[in-house]
Amino acid sequence: MARALNVNPNRMELSRLKRLLAVAKRGHKLLKDKQDALVKEFLEKAKKTYELRNEVESELSSCYGGFMTARAMVLPKVLEQTLLTSSGEMKVDVSYKNVMSVNIPSFACETLNPQLNYGLASSPGSLDVALEKFLNLLPKLLKLSAEEKAIFLMGQEIERTRRRVNALEHVMIPSYTDSIKMISMKLDEMERATLSRLMVIKEIVRNH
Repeated sequence: MARALNVNPNRMELSRLKRLLAVAKRGHKLLKDKQDALVKEFLEKAKKTYELRNEVESELSSCYGGFMTARAMVLPKVLEQTLLTSSGEMKVDVSYKNVMSVNIPSFACETLNPQLNYGLASSPGSLDVALEKFLNLLPKLLKLSAEEKAIFLMGQEIERTRRRVNALEHVMIPSYTDSIKMISMKLDEMERATLSRLMVIKEIVRNH
């Protein structure tokens, strides 16, 4: 609940509070506009990310299906040894984009050089197909991770902005408004008291 500030009731303080109130109202409007824009961007990105996640999960299911088929065709130790002989190199480029004071990451797969060194004769064809599907899926996985990280960061920024908007709307602006009203009432009261004293003094002087 907002309360009037403990300030001296004078015209200098009144002018200062009026300036602070004007700044608080402008800040509230800007933060409110930022919050609305962030929520709109967040919802659009969340919808696209949801569709991308479903697509990735569907392709992952297909990859795991091929891998399970290969696992059923050879002994587990043979499959493990086959996979251990494989190697490769992958470089990921990380960049950032500022969206309404939120640094949104972007991951890009620069190089992807897999080296499948196992013997083709000792491994089932389904393993080759599964590994190829996994490799083709890596760029989408990187994109999905970047999009979900962006949603997380935007959610945090929306929450921070919402707290600031609420603080201005329910605490600072009402406090400044109540303080201005209180000072104005006290100044009016002091002015009326001064005017009454002057009228009494004037009456006394007139009678003498």
